[in-house]
Amino acid sequence: MPDEALIAAAVAARAKAYAPYSRFLVGAAVRDDAGRIHAGCNVENAAYPQGTCAEAGAIAAMVLMGGKRIVDVAVVGAGEGLVTPCGGCRQKLREFAGDDVTISVCDERGTVRQNFTLGELLPCSFGPENLGP
Repeated sequence: MPDEALIAAAVAARAKAYAPYSRFLVGAAVRDDAGRIHAGCNVENAAYPQGTCAEAGAIAAMVLMGGKRIVDVAVVGAGEGLVTPCGGCRQKLREFAGDDVTISVCDERGTVRQNFTLGELLPCSFGPENLGP
């Protein structure tokens, strides 16, 4: 069952995205292991590689509030194709989430189009535990 509060936070974040170049607005929200929701939006830059993704913003907001583990994720974007986290954001999510964490990929209204686990989107991933104690 979709997490309505998490998805609503991602929809609200998408509305605040700064995307004057691509006009491709994305919102994301993560729920931490304390049950708190943290949201982020994409922020573009005239020097294109300097922009940030919505997922990265949500993770930064979580870390700022003391969050350590992600237990649920929602990503909201428009278009015919699924707006899944990019490769870099999949790895950023993996830093704080296990393979079993659900990522709900939603349209711009917040309707879930498909659910994935992080393990499905980033198989055989490298995470903090690979570095040892």
